[in-house]
Amino acid sequence: MPRDGQDMTTPPLVLPDLLALTAEALPPLAALQEHARAVIRQSVEVDGRISARAVEAAQTATHGLAWLATYITALQQMQAWASRLSEEGRLSEMETLILQIAFGEYLGQIRGGIPMSQNETVRLPDLGLTEADEALLDTPAIRTLLRSANTQAARSRLAQLMVEAQGSGIYGASGLDEELEMIRDQFRRYAAEKIAPVAHEWHLKDELIPMEVIEELAEMGVFGLTIPENLGGFGLPKAAMVVVSEELSRGYIGVGSLGTRSEIAAELILCGGTDEQKSHWLPRIASGEILPTAVFTEPNTGSDLAALRTRAVKQEDGSYAVTGNKTWITHAARTHVMTLLARTDPATTDHTGLSMFLAEKTPGTDEDPFPTPGMTGGEIEVLGYRGMKEYELGFDDFKVAGGNLLGGVEGQGFRQLMQTFESARIQTAARAIGVAQAALDCGMQYALDRKAFGGPLMSFPRVSGKLAMMAVEITIARQLTYFAAYEKDHDRRCDLEAGMAKLLGARIAWACADNTLQIHGGNGFALEYLASRLLCDARILSIFEGAAEIQAQVIARRILS
Repeated sequence: MPRDGQDMTTPPLVLPDLLALTAEALPPLAALQEHARAVIRQSVEVDGRISARAVEAAQTATHGLAWLATYITALQQMQAWASRLSEEGRLSEMETLILQIAFGEYLGQIRGGIPMSQNETVRLPDLGLTEADEALLDTPAIRTLLRSANTQAARSRLAQLMVEAQGSGIYGASGLDEELEMIRDQFRRYAAEKIAPVAHEWHLKDELIPMEVIEELAEMGVFGLTIPENLGGFGLPKAAMVVVSEELSRGYIGVGSLGTRSEIAAELILCGGTDEQKSHWLPRIASGEILPTAVFTEPNTGSDLAALRTRAVKQEDGSYAVTGNKTWITHAARTHVMTLLARTDPATTDHTGLSMFLAEKTPGTDEDPFPTPGMTGGEIEVLGYRGMKEYELGFDDFKVAGGNLLGGVEGQGFRQLMQTFESARIQTAARAIGVAQAALDCGMQYALDRKAFGGPLMSFPRVSGKLAMMAVEITIARQLTYFAAYEKDHDRRCDLEAGMAKLLGARIAWACADNTLQIHGGNGFALEYLASRLLCDARILSIFEGAAEIQAQVIARRILS
């Protein structure tokens, strides 16, 4: 019998047997995904094979499948995370609430509509699913979670716990081992002390990150984290790279992204380079002696790298002469070497005629940013992500030594580049987590400091609720990214998981930055406030390293195949 005054319609703050409920919710979700996959595959098959044109023509369904699979994989990883913590006796009230709210929210979106962007919502009928298929979700566990998991009371309690834990690092245990947490703490303190206090000024003045910072990062080993020890690096797992990128990006995305340049170059050389190229380049990249930049995208090709036109013509002396144009080249002016993708077989119009070069250049100055003969460049002014600057480059008979053809064999460039995308997308997901965490830090501090209508903004449920949901979604993105890194570290194919982490992480970073600006109100729109920069920095994440639409296309094709 209820006690006097007890409302039997109000669910308990934390649902009884939560881990059992969330575990029971996963098999019906997997079955739903398989039903959607089978229906969509049938619609895009031509002569027993997946048709690329049909996949593109049915983008709402195919990309919706990618988002559905991403949500389900994310919930599976949240369950795995909470189960590990429970086994270790570390599943506290905060982690329990994060798990509960995550399942309540994402189940609700799966049932009612997943936002692929601000004005594109994919619903189950869009995937060709019938009412009978949707009935797979009509189970006691899912009904309970939909009705009672993501409540105002749960969000308010989570926000209260977050206030009590403010300044302690991240909200909710990461689930990583002690060594990785020590690495996190080191870089969190560095970013908080050396980067965060001055990053906004760099942004407002559109300045390059000072060389002193790059030198400090080199001393801390940022550029050689995952390079093998016998080649001058630390030989750490990708999970360490994720943690470092996350915390540096929390201070400023530009600083977190400095490591990306070295990560991409090192991965290219490790996967596709000759022994001589590995021994020559990797120790110098690891030490920070040379700074690399990636030179892939062209003005008229965008994400369609296989169609690029920049050509490299072999000369009588064995060198190559490069002619063409590139765009959106990050940190191009003061770097020493370009991983340059160019067409060496003029008879081809697809990926088969592309080759990758380690093209050396002279670092520029403010007065002369591109002093190397045969090369010119101009800055592209951008909203955010400013610390390394973006450039358009022109090449006219630009010379590359024959020995700098990656792997020593022509026609391997596109394949070599594809091998790096797993690491690059994991790293981008980590940067997204860092930006999202910075937005949460910024929004919470403002909500506690700013008083309105007789109390702090944090006392209003829609403000505290926004911050609680930020913490929940950051944890979701974090666990999905750590899973992708784990798969990579264990030499398992993870392009699907890496793509999912990047796809979801970028959307979460944007949502967190947007909500933080909303909490700031008019002040968030002022350039002097950090919230304005975070919004600009977050926006790039769903564009670079594969735009969200391209990412969803890649994920869908993998699932359908």
